Amino acid sequence: MEFVSPIDALFLLAESREHPMHVGGLMLFEPPEDAPRDQLRGLHERLLRHDGFHPTFRKRPATLFSTPQLAWTSDNDIDLGYHVRRAALPGPGGPRQLLDLTSRLHGSLLDRHRPLWEMHLIEGLADGRFAVYTKMHHALIDGVSGQRLLRRAMTEDPASAHLGAPWNPPRARRPEPQASPGSRKGFAKQLWHTAAAAPALVRTIGDALLRQQWAMPFEAPRTLFNVPIGGARRAAVRSWPLERLEQVGKATGATLNDVVLAMSSGALRGYLAERDALPDKPLIALVPMSLRGHDDIEPGGNKVCAILCNLATDIADPLVRLATIRESTRRNKEVYHGLSPVQAMALSALMLSPVAMSLLPALTSVAAPPFNLIISNVPGPRSPLYWGGARLDAGYPLSIPFDGQAANITLTTVGDNLDFGIVGCRRSVPELDRLLGHLENGLAELEESI
Repeated sequence: MEFVSPIDALFLLAESREHPMHVGGLMLFEPPEDAPRDQLRGLHERLLRHDGFHPTFRKRPATLFSTPQLAWTSDNDIDLGYHVRRAALPGPGGPRQLLDLTSRLHGSLLDRHRPLWEMHLIEGLADGRFAVYTKMHHALIDGVSGQRLLRRAMTEDPASAHLGAPWNPPRARRPEPQASPGSRKGFAKQLWHTAAAAPALVRTIGDALLRQQWAMPFEAPRTLFNVPIGGARRAAVRSWPLERLEQVGKATGATLNDVVLAMSSGALRGYLAERDALPDKPLIALVPMSLRGHDDIEPGGNKVCAILCNLATDIADPLVRLATIRESTRRNKEVYHGLSPVQAMALSALMLSPVAMSLLPALTSVAAPPFNLIISNVPGPRSPLYWGGARLDAGYPLSIPFDGQAANITLTTVGDNLDFGIVGCRRSVPELDRLLGHLENGLAELEESI
């Protein structure tokens, strides 16, 4: 038994039927030309023979000191057939049927009596491809770690029949043993460093306030996204050529992430305007940033901090909007300069404390939102990848709406594309898929302005 780290415990404590706290992904694969008709059955059978498990994939919540969610226990008798399942789409097997199934899977809770992850192999797509939907509790993993885990299950060799299992990754070599965040030693060390960070945090927050460089929580306007949510989800996905965004970045001196935020800002502006619901004040986005180094490839826990970004949705000119976003992200990132990863996580936890309060329905209806939605760009593979001989065509990340933040935009790189996954409350966010068209409009107006 091991302690749950404080930031991971938040995802367990906040979960309810209305608030599933898992992250997921929908991947599309193109089988090789010589693939048998029952290829997916064969892949499923091969996966069920992967009976080795990384410790993260054995964890389920336990009760410690008569209190749930404080500790993990390890399951030594995993029913792999429960966690890895096959499904088939009804006719005609198009995008609508695939997203309907994905939305239902993404809205259902993980069983806390078992390790908190699932994989679904989906056949019946009309174009001959197959899909894989995966989900894992956010208390166990963050987006960057999840992407690296999936990549390690694949190969860059198109002739290889390699079929890696995410739950059984190759062992990573570490230069020296370290205490895990959930161990007693690691837990105590984390608390010690957090306490030691307090003076630096006070100085940093004070400096940011004095220079007015930080968009603070509860400064966001209320929009149709900032309402109580139900448990059902709707997902919308689309890919864009990465080159289009890179060209905008080169012409304006902006980073790829700044262009993504400007593209999203244009989409949100258009979506709200067509409903006569665009506020006079600019929307605020929470933008997660990974604290994982390139050599940090072991799954387990969350290592992220976050900034609040002014999306400038009150500005009509797309280039001025992009410039405002660039300045906002630059100034907010400066707040973290000089902080250790533990200090950065502590600062983010302080900034996000209103989110925990917003999970109380009584406060959601009266308090101003801490931000309007989360926009997250998770680095992904640039090289073509193959799994069981099938080529990865797309990988759409699917994340978590919160009470008071009824929609989430997450994207990742797959080859030469940026794959966007939007998740919203099925009841609260009307015509979620229209955001995809507005994303295209947001990018097009940037291209036309440079």
